[in-house]
Amino acid sequence: MPTLKIVNITPRSLSGDTSQKGEPNLAVNPENPDELVATAFTPDPMGGPLAPIYVSTDGGDTWVLRSVVPGGVPGTGTADISVGFTPTGGTLYAGILNARLSTATRLRMQILRTPDARSTTPMQILVDRGGPDQPWVVTDAVANGNGRGRVYVGSNDFGLSGGRTASVDASDASPTAPAPSGFVATPIERRSTTGQDGPPVRIAVHPDGTVYAVFTSWQNRTGPDLRNITFDVVVTRDDSGGVGPDPFRSLTDSNGIAGQKAAAQRFVVFDDEIDGQRLGGDLTIAVDPRDSASVWVAWCDRVGGPAGVDNTLHLQHSADRGRTWSAARTPPVNSALSTAVNPALAVNSDGLVGLLYQEFVEDQWRTVLELTADGWQTAPARQVLHQAALSPSAGLNGKPFLGDYIRMITVGRDFYGVFAGDNLPDNANFPAGVTYQRRANFVTRQLFDVDGVHRVPTSLDPFFFHRAA
Repeated sequence: MPTLKIVNITPRSLSGDTSQKGEPNLAVNPENPDELVATAFTPDPMGGPLAPIYVSTDGGDTWVLRSVVPGGVPGTGTADISVGFTPTGGTLYAGILNARLSTATRLRMQILRTPDARSTTPMQILVDRGGPDQPWVVTDAVANGNGRGRVYVGSNDFGLSGGRTASVDASDASPTAPAPSGFVATPIERRSTTGQDGPPVRIAVHPDGTVYAVFTSWQNRTGPDLRNITFDVVVTRDDSGGVGPDPFRSLTDSNGIAGQKAAAQRFVVFDDEIDGQRLGGDLTIAVDPRDSASVWVAWCDRVGGPAGVDNTLHLQHSADRGRTWSAARTPPVNSALSTAVNPALAVNSDGLVGLLYQEFVEDQWRTVLELTADGWQTAPARQVLHQAALSPSAGLNGKPFLGDYIRMITVGRDFYGVFAGDNLPDNANFPAGVTYQRRANFVTRQLFDVDGVHRVPTSLDPFFFHRAA
């Protein structure tokens, strides 16, 4: 019988913390799934120059901080960060925006590595480049590789010319190779844009060497501050692990241009908001580990156009390696999700497809996990993991802010994920149950400092979940 565990990962030692720890990410060691690393906007508790990661060695029951990420600043610690373990050996990679070196006009991406996630030694800088935004790390083994696994970092690289900014850095070098450790950047946008692509570039890897990357190709910008964006959802593919001389050209459209449109002429008001949550960068992709031809993509857009108020989640499936796409999760079998953000897809070794998302309903943010064995042809199993209004605490942009992404991954038959939410200790907010490390009283619905006496106001915390088969 499957089990579900949800844990607030803020350590007991940080019980007095009131920072806004949004935009979480997660890595699971596939050789030892009890070893996990999570990230979120978290400053170093001692005020030092290194930002922390969260580390668990007991399957997510307890977590500790390791301040090992360069470029930490007060308030948020790091800027954007994502993480991934190598398939073997336990090496951890991270892609970050160095918060200290990045500016409003020039972001600074770094790709980092450590041989031991439990170490207190600062992570090694392998790549240091100005321009990219929102680095996204994916690691996996491929059948035609070298046995060490490969590392991919998608980003929106403003250092590229011609407004074609979607990019993937890839490496198949040894995890002990000196910097830059084989990383080579490849632009994957082949069409003209209106000055740039969208921030997210997401990647899915199959063990047979098939690598998919998806991005939003911005085609038009109008309106106040040019925030009305018309975009295409473009999927690219490489059949040789993404590390050849001219990668991500295996999938072409009818005109012979690399990349196939999963959806065209979609609309969003970039940087608009729902209840303080920023909109415009919702995108995810996953491939079936049993069949590299079966790939899923989800994104959000505004169906109502410039006058609309929705942020509608769409899900598409391809059964032919990205050549053609069809809609999944459509009414009337499945309810429309018109106020959703942060979709995250994953497929387990049985072919069970998981969709994690957050939606604003009845003045609350809900984090929902859907699981389907038939591709949403019938209603999926649906579990609300968390539901609560956001506390009006100060944070990024001076408003509640969940972050631009959450994450879900699979190891074998199990699903692992991380999301941000209000940390009010109220059993009604956690229909599937929850465990807190930080001091909390679920009877009085009150947080306390480490001493268990002084009250602490609610804020935003990262939560981990594990759905074990």
